[in-house]
Amino acid sequence: MKDSGMDDKKLMSQLEELAENLSIEVRYEAIRKEESFFAGGLCRLRGKDILIVNSDASLGDKIQALAKALRRFDFSRIYMRPALREFLTKLPDQTGDKKKPEKAAGPQDE
Repeated sequence: MKDSGMDDKKLMSQLEELAENLSIEVRYEAIRKEESFFAGGLCRLRGKDILIVNSDASLGDKIQALAKALRRFDFSRIYMRPALREFLTKLPDQTGDKKKPEKAAGPQDE
């Protein structure tokens, strides 16, 4: 993630910290799907947000899974390093649009 101005391990650590600040549990588990690869995703279980990340994924894929899930939440009132905030806001969503930070109030799929 060279665009963020920090190395991948540091970026991963900051994404995990942001998830914790948003009360999102991050689980690393081996995800097996025949003939396909799944890096991870966000789910809601008993009213709690849980982000399951494929433990077999590359560091880059883990970062993408965390970032795509976290950018769906309102983090405007949470302090984070400017490079991390920039990385998250520049990350295109699945439609290719960039996130508008003031719009996200929680998970968009609720």
